[in-house]
Amino acid sequence: MKIDEIQIRVRYGETDQMGVVYHGNYALYLEMGRIEWLRKLGVSYKKMEEEGVMLPVVSLNINYKKSAGYDDLINVKTQLKNKPTAKIEFEYEITNELGEILTTAETTLVFIDMKTNRPTRAPKYILDLIN
Repeated sequence: MKIDEIQIRVRYGETDQMGVVYHGNYALYLEMGRIEWLRKLGVSYKKMEEEGVMLPVVSLNINYKKSAGYDDLINVKTQLKNKPTAKIEFEYEITNELGEILTTAETTLVFIDMKTNRPTRAPKYILDLIN
């Protein structure tokens, strides 16, 4: 399935007193990877919400292997796990400049009709872009 990669420079405020990235910040890195994956596909979160569909995270699984630190350049690889239905699933791999795996993760998001606040099928234009 489609893969995208982004690079992020770890900022000082993302680290704890030991200079290590605080674990909660990895969810933000995953979101950045996911939003860029969608943007490069031609999908805008903002436009999707304007059209009445939101995409909340319903599941997040992160496995920490090695630490990232202040000023490290990390690479977030985002991959679509399978064809979207009413949900869309992503797999991630975060590596450092040496290519060492720091973190692996998976997220599941659900397409929600904002009028009914109920799950809905993935918009056709997203499915068309993925195929």
